[in-house]
Amino acid sequence: MIQHAHDLYAQGDTQSAFELYTQLAQNGDAEAMTALAYMVQNGIACSPNLSRAFDLYTEAANASYPLALYNLALFYADGIGGAPFDQFKAHELLLQAAVAEVPQAMFEAALTFERGLGCLQNFSEAAFWYEEAAKRGHAEAFNNLGILYKEGHGVAQDYRRAFVCFSRASAMELPQGHFNLGLMFDQGLGVAEDHEKALEHCRKAAYGGHEKARAIIQSLQEEGKIVF
Repeated sequence: MIQHAHDLYAQGDTQSAFELYTQLAQNGDAEAMTALAYMVQNGIACSPNLSRAFDLYTEAANASYPLALYNLALFYADGIGGAPFDQFKAHELLLQAAVAEVPQAMFEAALTFERGLGCLQNFSEAAFWYEEAAKRGHAEAFNNLGILYKEGHGVAQDYRRAFVCFSRASAMELPQGHFNLGLMFDQGLGVAEDHEKALEHCRKAAYGGHEKARAIIQSLQEEGKIVF
């Protein structure tokens, strides 16, 4: 039944999906509760209702459904839908979702550790969770892990590993990954110095909307050092 509801949603029949999710949620299906909460939160096939979404996420999270734990964490992090602004609760829920292998939760749990949001700042824990998210293909996690290796925060400084991490983020077309990889080529860190490749990745970052890269490219154009 839950798969049928997912199929209806994927096919664009959101009204039927909404009705089926509602029926399943009333019967205690935590996955359906989470899907229904998402629809209610975003006003899909219904009017948006953050308070109801919060209640549904809470009920599903009480059943330890991973995506509910993650989404509920965001409610506490932002203090919306009747949830109090509580970074400690948000961090706790993010960790639970991370342990349950939700990649985005792994990434955001790492962010909280890196920035000390709702927890004591801990670069080693940040590196651990960035790596776990990166293993699951999270581009921003590769980039942020690369920064930790470049700076030696929470891990031994290792320019080669930083280069590999930035390369992976760049290959996934992350503008920040392009920019950081360009810096590595420009400075000859973890790789042979290569200003042409540095410029190439700076261009890619600029085209992807990276503001600092755009400013660098514009400055080089104005100075007549590059044509495009």
